[in-house]
Amino acid sequence: MRCACVDIGTNTTRLLVAEHDGARLREIVAVRRFLRLVPDGDGAIPEAAVAELATIVAAHVRLAAEHGVDELRAVGTAAVRGARNRDDLCAAVHRASGVHVDVLTADEEAALAFAGALNTLSAPPAGTIGVIDVGGGSSELVTGTVRDGVTWCTSMPIGSGTLAERHLRSDPPALDELAAVRADIDVALAGVHPPAPAEVVLAVGGSATTLAAATGGELAPETIARILAVLIAEPAAEAAKRLGLHVERVRLLPVGLLALEAAWGAFGQAPLQIALGGLREGVVLRTLDGRS
Repeated sequence: MRCACVDIGTNTTRLLVAEHDGARLREIVAVRRFLRLVPDGDGAIPEAAVAELATIVAAHVRLAAEHGVDELRAVGTAAVRGARNRDDLCAAVHRASGVHVDVLTADEEAALAFAGALNTLSAPPAGTIGVIDVGGGSSELVTGTVRDGVTWCTSMPIGSGTLAERHLRSDPPALDELAAVRADIDVALAGVHPPAPAEVVLAVGGSATTLAAATGGELAPETIARILAVLIAEPAAEAAKRLGLHVERVRLLPVGLLALEAAWGAFGQAPLQIALGGLREGVVLRTLDGRS
């Protein structure tokens, strides 16, 4: 059975088509389109962005159909969840694509990211596993085990998109802007203490996958700082060309890395790995489980 997930995020709208090979998911196609869903002063996503989103989702749905998908699920995360006009947004997407958008709660988002991250491990540890999902509009910290699933989670209303929108004005970011980002993250993380020590922490989300492209595998504490220094040494367009990344991703990556680094610190000394799956894989796995 072949399933698809359309993930409507704050910074990107992504499609994953995958099937289960008996042990874990096998990716058939994965595409993304950058579209910032930034609310206006009244908390609504502007009509132009809603119309563009509907067009993007419709294209994703057509591509999924071309790849013989048996079932497709579309989900909305923080930007949709918090939008004053979220019902109108979901209705516009439905008119354009015929697909209903499930708006995930923060706890649902965390559980799906955890399931998708675990599916990428060839030999998950029996003990506690931490997951960090730094998204565009929110960030989730999760702990759990293979046997029991999620045992604890928390969601913070910060992400690479919201932090960049709030603090970044220069290209590349100025040091005082990054200091303001760090202070904002520290406030969000104040009092956040995972209840059980993790054997390993898995990072998912756009910042993590971009970091994986540059490093891969398990990370040392100084790795993020080294990459961050490279990113803020030149304008985003030049760094994007040199690194082979989308310019919008490069603009957001410094902020995302700061959030990832701080969230990792909340887990103490556990080693960090970049997971090859996350929310979208979790959605597909849940869909397959429901059809089995």
